[in-house]
Amino acid sequence: MGGDHGHGHHAPMCKIPDWRIYKVESSPELMEVKRLLAQKGLKDPWLRNEVWRYDRSQFAHPTQNWRRVFMRGFWPGLGLTVLTIALESLWAKAHPSEHGHGHH
Repeated sequence: MGGDHGHGHHAPMCKIPDWRIYKVESSPELMEVKRLLAQKGLKDPWLRNEVWRYDRSQFAHPTQNWRRVFMRGFWPGLGLTVLTIALESLWAKAHPSEHGHGHH
């Protein structure tokens, strides 16, 4: 219980970036936070730990992310939809329903 205990049974879920490679100055958003804190006489010694979240070189353009998230599986889904409609149409022709036909 409680973790790996150094046995090496589990690989890490994701590679955590080394905080030393990042500089707050490379992130305009965090520079603004730093400036606002400085106006109040404060500073955040942990701010540099957040720089990786704003590193645009690590991530694709937001439009590409949107496409990847919402379009993933679109073509297989469209194909399955068309196949389902075709099979239901064939089934309906082979097994006509008596509901609503010939009754007035």
